[in-house]
Amino acid sequence: MRFVRADDRIAMAAVLRRGWRPDAALAARVAEIVADVEARGDRALLEYTRRFDAPEYSLTHLRVPVPMPSVARAALPEDLAAAIERAAERIADFHRRQRSEDIAYRCDDGTEYAFRREPLGSVAIYAPGGSAALPSSVLMGAIPAKIAGVRRRIVLTPPQRDGRMHPAVLFAASLCEVDELYAVGGAQAIAAAAFGTASIIAVDKIVGPGNSYVTEAKRQLFGVVGIDGLAGPSEVLVVADAAASSELVVAELLAQAEHDAQARVAVLSDSFELLESCAQLLEAIDVKRLPRGETIAAALDRGGFFIEAKSKGEIAATIAAFAPEHLSLQVADPEFYLAHLRCVGAAFVGESTPVACGDYLAGTNHVLPTSGSARFASGLALADFTRTYSVVRNSSERMRGDAAAISTFASFEGLDAHAQSARLRMKP
Repeated sequence: MRFVRADDRIAMAAVLRRGWRPDAALAARVAEIVADVEARGDRALLEYTRRFDAPEYSLTHLRVPVPMPSVARAALPEDLAAAIERAAERIADFHRRQRSEDIAYRCDDGTEYAFRREPLGSVAIYAPGGSAALPSSVLMGAIPAKIAGVRRRIVLTPPQRDGRMHPAVLFAASLCEVDELYAVGGAQAIAAAAFGTASIIAVDKIVGPGNSYVTEAKRQLFGVVGIDGLAGPSEVLVVADAAASSELVVAELLAQAEHDAQARVAVLSDSFELLESCAQLLEAIDVKRLPRGETIAAALDRGGFFIEAKSKGEIAATIAAFAPEHLSLQVADPEFYLAHLRCVGAAFVGESTPVACGDYLAGTNHVLPTSGSARFASGLALADFTRTYSVVRNSSERMRGDAAAISTFASFEGLDAHAQSARLRMKP
């Protein structure tokens, strides 16, 4: 990890990563996969599944039956099943509270307005597989979709190496009452959900995190299908003061670094002593001997920073510039920073609130904006599973009063037919 000063613009340029920018080779490879799935459908999906995920995959179809919750639960250790159930309850509670009422009102002249929300028709929830099954990602996407009233909810996730679906994923899918579950992952899964195949009917929107192939496929297919955003490597910014525990600060760095060798992890403080203490603690740990140690070491080396600031105001400005996916506030006065927050995916306040609680049990959504996109994007929420539209019903009085102004406006912009459509309504 490197030491930088918050007021050093050149050094901070390496810290303030911006946007999803895949290299040309990755983009070209994803484009090939997308085109192949569009052309060959299920045949391409099965070939890619055997090549990338499950060499022994022997089925001729990709849909997996969703078992009853009681049946799926019996295949899991009790503590894991109970943890998944607790997470599901809290995610449901948090997202139910995000419901908003439609708007409808009537003006004095009798004109009526409405602003209405409608659930999407179909959504695909992508749950990464890779080195580990992630039932948490199933919950984070499928539960809000159900609460929003999405009529068709499908889950796409890679199978294990033996070609089977992990029992924990089956249990999560059954708890969420998903309509369809498919053992397919990667860019090919995104293409299938966007275009449709003989087995998978196309959806209106795709949500959920994924690796670089998944994210690039979502970017290339946006417009053919809706997406929630472009999720890059995981990141955390820990804001700590002199009273913070260096052990807890370092724990947050290691937790995010184990996600991805490209992860971005940083500590921001006005206490150089705290930063030094964290650095010394990291040096004392033989990181490479930890589970996922190679990944952690690479992330700390490539994207790890200790950022020294002069004041609380400079810290607040640096948080806004960083726009972190996860913000950990380990400070005596968190209210100051909370009052100044503008660009953040999710904030975790105090030493009793590790970022991991948001990944699993807090109930807040863990699908969050990365790579600085918290400047303009938000985490996955109930609103992502709905669309809105407006309604206006003019009274005759309103239209007669507005017709001349509409005509003038349209004529000025060179749209004579627009103007005429208004003038025709000037008559009593």
